[in-house]
Parts: sequence; structure tokens; C-alpha cells
Amino acid sequence: MFVTTLLTSFIISSITVGFILLMKKLFQKQLSAKWQYNLWYLLLAALIIPFIPAYLLPAGNLFHTFTDSSSIEGGSASKNNAAAKAGETNTDWMQDFSVTVTQTNTELLNGIAAGIWIAGALVLAVFSIRAWVNLRSIKKSISQVENKDIMNLFKQSKQQLNISKNIILGVSNIVRSPLTFGLGKTFVVLPANFEEWLSKEDIKHIFLHELNHYKYKDIPTNYLMVFFQIIYWFNPLIWLAFKEMRLDREIACDHAVLMSLDRQSYKEYGNTIIHFIDESSRPQYNKLANQLNGSKKQIKKRIIEIASFQADSKLQHAKSIGVFLLAGFFVITQIPLASVMANDTNRYAFFNHERTNYEDLSAYFKDYEGSFVLYDMQEDTYHIHDKEHSTLRVSPDSTYKIYNALFGLEENIITPEQNTIEWNGTEHPYEQWNEDQNLATALNRSVNWYFQQIDQETGLDSIRSHLNHIHYGNQDVSGGLEQYWLESTLKISPVEQVELLQAFYNNRFDFQEDHVRAVKNALHMDEKDGSALYGKTGTGNVNGKDINGWFVGFVETETNTYFFATNIQDEDNASGSIATEITLAILKDKQIYEE
Repeated sequence: MFVTTLLTSFIISSITVGFILLMKKLFQKQLSAKWQYNLWYLLLAALIIPFIPAYLLPAGNLFHTFTDSSSIEGGSASKNNAAAKAGETNTDWMQDFSVTVTQTNTELLNGIAAGIWIAGALVLAVFSIRAWVNLRSIKKSISQVENKDIMNLFKQSKQQLNISKNIILGVSNIVRSPLTFGLGKTFVVLPANFEEWLSKEDIKHIFLHELNHYKYKDIPTNYLMVFFQIIYWFNPLIWLAFKEMRLDREIACDHAVLMSLDRQSYKEYGNTIIHFIDESSRPQYNKLANQLNGSKKQIKKRIIEIASFQADSKLQHAKSIGVFLLAGFFVITQIPLASVMANDTNRYAFFNHERTNYEDLSAYFKDYEGSFVLYDMQEDTYHIHDKEHSTLRVSPDSTYKIYNALFGLEENIITPEQNTIEWNGTEHPYEQWNEDQNLATALNRSVNWYFQQIDQETGLDSIRSHLNHIHYGNQDVSGGLEQYWLESTLKISPVEQVELLQAFYNNRFDFQEDHVRAVKNALHMDEKDGSALYGKTGTGNVNGKDINGWFVGFVETETNTYFFATNIQDEDNASGSIATEITLAILKDKQIYEE
């Protein structure tokens, strides 16, 4: 979701800016000027984190943000379109009922947020283009420096800094302060008639300053800062951070120049900078270029730093690296936070089975988006249609009732022998729901109230504990007891459904054997030619539209067991019944089960 990405980027960028400012204040004496500036590179790294694809991030489920707001609308229910046509298929034994949930229009919210962000980004982009056009104008106005002594001084300055690249030195009548710019072809530009009011020593200082900007890759850094300022225009702390970063860059550059001068030249270097305050009352500013001048406030701070300059000791250098590594570790710790918040995209990142065959079964799915996952237990092999959708987490809807029932048995709310829950008389949209239910009928008829009562007696804390124990999807129950599994916060992918069915079937989570057997028996659907079909459908109906269809289960043959999960997505016609039809057609063609 776009809103979630914006929130994640705002939080991570704000935390990182605050942390760097704190580190600079706490370790001011330990950090050299160069490393104070280098700290800001960690901010640039942190700004990338929110935009790393969620499936590349380490998983985290500490909390969930911006979950869909949905509520059960008991009086407004729909029977799935495909279920209504059950007579046309061979799936009469399956009753696929769903209750609609009402959700706020998150697409509208995302659209508004995206519109506002795009508008702001476009404004910043226009200003950046203007800055680029301004540099183009400066480039066109450049004329060669005719004075051979100045050219030799420039060459000597390059040699002093071990710079071999061809850098163009020129003058322009539209600049008021020396500046350096250009990614492919680099220019150092001086104001016109600079020789009339600058001494040779001043010019040398200017060359060393501008060439140090080139040496330390400050030109491409400018472009990165402009890019991130466009992306993060909505965060005022980023504006503050980049203002501080530019000042720290100039101070670091000043220190680099001073390191190459003798002590007697420090004062002259400071005077060179002050000189430009007198010559240019309104400093020219272009964020795509590095320039010697700045605001009077910035110049004042730089002069103070120059006046108190001392060469970096080995100890200070070591301390600076230590502080930088500490700050770098902090930035790395932002990655799990991004993963947690990016959990809204719900992608399962840990599927990596050695024997996996990806197949094209799109002919069965027609116009539906979705995936089919099959695990052959004897061959220890997965067969998967649509790799991307196979790891995409969506609401489990009624397929979750398999584990809901298991948890109810484990909590002794129901037992294998006594699992009937009395109907309380509340009228429900399906006649089959308006009577007492046992485990078998509740699973077969997908009776919501039966499993919601189990949840009420189990309690959210115990449910969360069970989900964590079996690693069920994103394990997020923040949607509340009545609805967390109904197109709400709990989500799971088709691959995880199959992995969990294997674990359930083989009781790898050490539940009581008779509890697993009771649920398994209740899932029995049909039997043909010595093969037994077990399964559960699920349909997500939102605002009266079937948007999510599931069929999960397993087939026991005389020699093997196959586990499967089919999920389909559509705007208005994706149901558990249709998912079942697709599944049975695939199983038939694979000669696994023939209905």
C-alpha cells in the first residue's frame, strides 16, 4: 500500500536524521570534520531501505500497520455465484458459503496520498530541472582562461591532489562564486574578471577547495541528495538534514584544503572565503553544483572551524571510524522495522525447496490471477503454477477453520467426542447455519458462528500463541476476534498453506493425535477408486463482491499423498467453488484424483 510505504519512509528517515544529529552532538570532539560529513552517507543508505522489495527484507511480524478496516455485516450476506451453480459441476458435496465484509475504500485513500505525493514531487522536480537548465546556461557562457600562470597553477593543484582526469577550467560572467559541476565532463568555473580582485594565493585556495569536491565525489552526491529530496519532500527533517549535510561537506572540504597548507596559510584561506561575502551580497545557489560561497551564517561557522583547525590525530581518526561503525549498525537495525511495516505487502520470503517444478497452468485459470501449489510427498517435489502469486499472502477466509478447529480441540473447548455447539437462535443468511452444529457439519457448511464462538472462548492471546507456534502466515490477529481471518489482517500464501497441511497431516507440531484425526475426518469430502479427497474451501466477499477464492487440502491414494492449495483473485467473481473446479481439473489431468 502506498500509504504504508510513505509512513515507513517517514518514520525511518526521521529516526535516522534524529540519530545522526544526536551522534554529531554527543561525539563532536571525537569526530573529525570528514567523518562528521561521512555520517550523512548513512542517511542516504537509510533512505533506500523503505523501497527495498518486501520479499528481499528479513521477515518480521512485531506489529502490523495500516490494516484494512473491515466489519461483519451480518444482515448482508451473499452466496457465491459459482456455488449457486453447483448443480452444473460435480461438487455438490461441497457447500461454499461466505459472508460479506465491509471495507473502507483503501484504494481511494491510497489514490489521494499518491496524488498529493506526486504533486509535491513534481514541484520539486521542476525546481531541479530549473537548476539543471541554469547549469546548462553557465556551461554555454564559459570561456577559456587565457592566463598561462593560472592554468599552470590549476595543473599544479590537480597534481597536488593526485587528480589525473581532464577537468575544464573556465570563467563565466553569470556566476558570482567559484563552483564545480558536471558528472561526465567536470567544470570548475570562476567569476569573470576574477584576476582583478583575487590574489594568486586566493586562486590557489579556490582550486584546492573545488578540486577536493571533485576528489571526494561530492558532485554525484549532489544528484543523490536532489533525488532523495524529491522523494522525501514531505519530511521537513530531510530538508534540515540536507542543509546540515551541505554545510558539513563545505567544512570537510575546508579541512581537506587546510591539511594541504602550512599553518601560516590558514588565515589567508579564511580571508579568501570572507572575500566572497564582500563581492557577492546575495550568494548564488545551485543544488546540483558545489560552490565556495554560502550564506553568512554558514560562512561564519566555517570561519570558526578554520580558526580552530587542528590536524586529525591517529586517535581521533580511529574514534571517528568507531562512531561511524556504531551509527552504521544503527542504520542496519532499521531494516527489520522496514520489513515489519512492509508486511502489508505480505509476501512469504522463505520458500526454497530443492525440488520445485514451475509449470504453466494458465489454461486452467483463464482470466483469474492466482496460483496452484502441489506437493508430492513420495517424490518430495513441489509443482507450482505462478511463482509470484504462490508466495503472495492473502486472507485465508474459511480455509483457516481447519486450524481454528484444531485450536479449539487443543484448548478443550470442543473434544473429538463432544463437539456440538448449540445454535443461539440468531438468524443467519443460510438455513443450514440456523441449527446446532458439530465439527463435521460446521466445516462442511463453513459455519462462521461456530468457529467465532470457539475463538471467543479461546481468546486472542491464545490464538496468537497457536499461530506463532505453527508459523501461520503473517500471524497477525490485530483485526479482532470476530474477523481477523475474514479479509482482514491474517494472511497466508498458497505455498504456506501446503507447508502447513503437510505439518498438520504429519502432526509435526505435536498436537494430540486424536485432535488431528478429528479435524482430518471432518475434512473428508469424497472418495473414488481407492483415493480419498480432503479439503476446505474459502471465499472472500468484500462489499458484496467475491474477490478471493481458495481450495486447499490433500489427496490420499493407495501409495502416496498429495497436498494442494489453489488461490484465485478477481474483482467480482473469485470463489472457493471456482477454485475447487480449477483444482479438480488439474488433479484429474495429473491422474491424481478423478471426481
